[in-house]
Parts: sequence; C-alpha cells; structure tokens
Amino acid sequence: MPPSASDALDAGIVARFARNLSALFDVEKGRLLVAVSGGGDSLALMLLARAVLGERCIAATVDHGLRPASAGEAAFVGSIAGRLGIAHTVLRGEMPARTGRTANLSARARAFRYALLEAERVRVRADAIATAHHADDQLETMVMRLNRGAGVAGLAGVRAKGGRVVRPLLGWRCAELAAIVRGAGIEAIEDPSNIDDRFDRARLRKVLAGVGALDTEHWAASARALGDAEDAIGWMVERLGGERIAVMGGRIELLADDLPFELQRRLVERALRTVEPGIDPRGDALARMAVTLRDGRAAMLGNVRATVMRREGRVIWTFFAAPPRRTP
Repeated sequence: MPPSASDALDAGIVARFARNLSALFDVEKGRLLVAVSGGGDSLALMLLARAVLGERCIAATVDHGLRPASAGEAAFVGSIAGRLGIAHTVLRGEMPARTGRTANLSARARAFRYALLEAERVRVRADAIATAHHADDQLETMVMRLNRGAGVAGLAGVRAKGGRVVRPLLGWRCAELAAIVRGAGIEAIEDPSNIDDRFDRARLRKVLAGVGALDTEHWAASARALGDAEDAIGWMVERLGGERIAVMGGRIELLADDLPFELQRRLVERALRTVEPGIDPRGDALARMAVTLRDGRAAMLGNVRATVMRREGRVIWTFFAAPPRRTP
C-alpha cells in the first residue's frame, strides 16, 4: 500500500464524503475517532476520514477476543493506520456474560464495542465516533426489523447520528467502498460471521444478493423519512408527557383518552419508567398493557400495576409500584 493512499483518492469521492461528514460533524475543527474492524467498509471510512481531516482522524479497533484471528486482524489495521500516519489503538476487555433476559451474543458484542469506543473517545478527546454503516447495511436492517414486526422506531433503521456516534456512509453502497479500498492497494479482511448461516443477517444477506429488483437508495430514502417521522413522534411524546402525566405522591396519573394508540403506548412506557426506572418493557408486552388499559381493565408489567378510572368525564390511567408478592 502506498504511504499516500488516502491522499491519492479521487477528489470527487473525497468531496462527496466531506459533504456527508460535515452534515454530522465539524470537519473544520473536530477530532474524529474512526471504528475500524479491518473490513472493506471501515477501511474505506478510515481512508476517507484521513483525506478530509488529516491528523484529526484517529482510529481504534475493538478486539472482542471471540475468534482466534481477531488479534492478528487488529494488528493488521494498526499497520495500515501507521502507514497513513493515523494514531491507532486496539481496545480489549472482558465482554460481560449473558444474564437474565440480556441480548444474544451479537447484541452484547455490539453494546460492549460501543462502550469501549466511547471510553476511548473520551481518552483521546475526540468529538465523535464514526462507524462504517452503509446503504446495504440499512437495507438489511430494515428487512430484518420488518420481518420482526417492528414499528416506526425500528423501521427508521440505522440513524445517521445518535449521541456521539456518526454514520457518514449511509448513502454509500458496499461495492463503492470496496472499490476505494482496492484502489488504495489494500486487501481487506473478510469477517467469517458475514457468511456464517448461524447469524440472521448473514442468511438475509445471501437472500438479498439474489434479488435484483431492490433499490437500495430508495430504501435508504424511506429509512430517512421514517426517521423523520420517529423524531416527530418523539417530539410530540415529550410535549404530551409534560401535559398529560402528573406525579401524585407515589403514583403516576396519565390522562389517556382522545389520543392515538401509538402515543398512548409511548406515554405508558414513560409512566412505567417513572415508577420503575430500571424496567425494560419489551415491545409486545408494552403494547398488550396499553391495549388492556384501553379496554378499561387493570394491567401489570414488571413491578408496576396500572388501573383505569374516570374523573370528570376523562379517562385516567394510574401507575404505581405493586406491593411485594407474598411468599408461602
């Protein structure tokens, strides 16, 4: 790989990336921590970020320690970063074991990865973390969530910005990114999990590869539209929360009538979390509780009980901590 690989990128491609990144991040002053696994997508992100930001581009690779080859892959990324003049760190730690209803291995690894990256961002004083999610990832995510019956929030897919994380490549195709890496003389690493049929995403990727009628760009546009809708609903819930939810001693009262079901459902979640901050209501359980209350019947979720009453012609749902269950 030539030492000046990032400087030799096509000027039009660099300008396009700069526009995408500037919509999410201060490209004039900001320091960006790029998450690089060694795959083609993240290597392309590192090359592009280096071309736009220079020394304000920093890289990190998370070694989950789940595969024997992971340490060598992290070292490979470090060698490329070194040739480009990019500061690079390998992040390691012990991934928490699964407990209770915690998520599967892929989801836990993701949470662990972001926790390590956030700690590194703070350490190196970066302003944001960039990941290499792209348009093909967006399509896969939306189809997976559609298959699981997701609502607006889930179908919004991967968001371009969330907290300190930015994803400037959501408008780029995987093939485009692979071409950038090949053009720089780099042979990317292929993660075996990408073709392992034990993983839902890998199986779906194979199916989608054989469907020629799918327009990834149109799917990405739909994801953005759904994201805008989710933001609008979130804004409305915040406003309604202040108007419709009242703390009455140890109880939470929600004025629930004359509202669409989706707003009721989200306000129920808000009330539950007010009573029991550690509660993690799953979507189907939360919806069932809202339906039960809407039908005028009492309901319970976690350690929170809810009842229905009328006051001055209005319907009020009251939430409170249930008394401890009696033991035999």
